[in-house]
Amino acid sequence: MEHMISASDLRFRYASDAPWAVDGASVTVDKGEFVAVLGANGCGKSTLAKHFNAILLPEAGTVLVESMDTADEAHLYDIRQKVGMVFQNPDNQIVATVVEEDVAFALENLGVPPDEIRRRIDDAMEMAGIYKHREKAPHKLSGGQKKRVAIAGVIAMRPDCLVLDEATAMLDPRGREKVMATIRHLNRDFGITVVSITHYMDEAAQADRVLVMSDGKVVLEGTPRQVFSQARTLRELRLDVPQATELCQRLAADGVDIATDLINEEECAAALYELLK
Repeated sequence: MEHMISASDLRFRYASDAPWAVDGASVTVDKGEFVAVLGANGCGKSTLAKHFNAILLPEAGTVLVESMDTADEAHLYDIRQKVGMVFQNPDNQIVATVVEEDVAFALENLGVPPDEIRRRIDDAMEMAGIYKHREKAPHKLSGGQKKRVAIAGVIAMRPDCLVLDEATAMLDPRGREKVMATIRHLNRDFGITVVSITHYMDEAAQADRVLVMSDGKVVLEGTPRQVFSQARTLRELRLDVPQATELCQRLAADGVDIATDLINEEECAAALYELLK
C-alpha cells in the first residue's frame, strides 16, 4: 500500500542547545489508515504531528507526504492541501462570526469559485455533523460543536489526510464521542487518512494502529490489541490501558477465566455475558 506519510530518522529541537523533542523517530502512515499516537506529556507527539504538514521542518532526517519532501519549499502548498491539521483549541482556528462563513474562509482566500465553495462547505458541514448549526455564531456552540466546525473548515479543503492534535481534549464525554464518531465517519466512509494525537486510551483503541512515543522516540507500535496487551510496559511509560482492558486484566488476576486482550466495552460485555451463561 502507498504511504500517505513517511518520516525517516526524524530529529527536531526547538533551540540548538535544547534537548531533542523528536529524537530519531521513523513513522509510516498508509493511505486510508487511522493511526493513533500516544505518549506522556512532553514525549514529542505534538512536535511529530506538526512535521506532517510542514508547520515544523526536521533538523535531521526526512518527512515525505505522498513522496513530496516537506523541506522542499516548492511542495509546501501541495503538502498543506494534502494534510490538514486540527488543533487542541478550536477557538484558534475559528475566525468568522457565522459557522458556514468560517468553513468557507480558507476556500475564499484561495479564490475557489463561489459555486464550488457552496458545494464544498455544505458537504463538509454534513460530513462533520454540524450542517444544522450552519447559521449560528460559533461562540454560542458547545466545545464539541466548535471542534466539529474546525474539522469542517479543514475538510472543506479536501485533504487526503487529517492530523488531529489532541482534538478531543477539554471536551466532556458526550462531546468527545461525537467528535470521534465524526473522525471514524471521515476515515471509514470517505477514505480520509487520520493521524490522531491523543491521551485517551479508549480513543486509541478505535484506531487501526497505535504508536507509543517516549523521549522523542517511537517505542511501541502495533494494533490496539497488540499494544494494550503490554499493560506493564505502558504503565512504565506513564500510560494507562482502556478501561475495558483494565477490568478484564484485573478479573483475570483474581482468577476469572476471561481474555486479557479485550479493548472495548462491547468485547468486554460479550465476554462477561459468556461467563454468566
